[in-house]
Amino acid sequence: MQRRELFRLLGAGAVLPAMTPEIFTLLRQAQPGADYKLRTLDAHQNATVVAMIDLIIPETDTPGAKGARVNEFIDLILTDWAIPEERKAFLDGLAEIDKQSNDLFGKKFADASPQQQEAQLRAIDDVLMGDRQRPVRHGNTVPEPDTQMKGPFWIVFKNITLHGYYTSQVAFEKELKLQIIPGAQHGCAPVGQA
Repeated sequence: MQRRELFRLLGAGAVLPAMTPEIFTLLRQAQPGADYKLRTLDAHQNATVVAMIDLIIPETDTPGAKGARVNEFIDLILTDWAIPEERKAFLDGLAEIDKQSNDLFGKKFADASPQQQEAQLRAIDDVLMGDRQRPVRHGNTVPEPDTQMKGPFWIVFKNITLHGYYTSQVAFEKELKLQIIPGAQHGCAPVGQA
């Protein structure tokens, strides 16, 4: 199974059926318009985000996260929905990705080769997934995050990327092959004999 197929099953298969129409509508409304201009991410931060989302959901026979403009979705969430502390934590996480890339490869993340970028993100993912599999001792429970922007940066980044992609029109129609309003009456259908 390809990584993208797994994301489709996990992201859409698990998330979309559990979403109420109201939540889905809110996430669809968070999709940026065609003339959207970045308001929180600067050019370098945007380039870093684009490189990261492209590694998470690359283009295949359907557009990837970059083609679905998930970077603009992330900027819109940071600008209009995130509280200042969440926005700062996210931007600090992006800066940490650059710092780590500079320590590893002598260049910022967006300037590193795709192989270096993938190696860095895989290493981060491996560490975090290893932490999730460790047993929890009695009394050491971790509360569930109550917003999309809480938690370790990489977990937040992956979640917001998946939500941004699978609520985009591109993914909804071209990958999931769903209609925004299923079963809608299209006026071009002929009326039967009475």
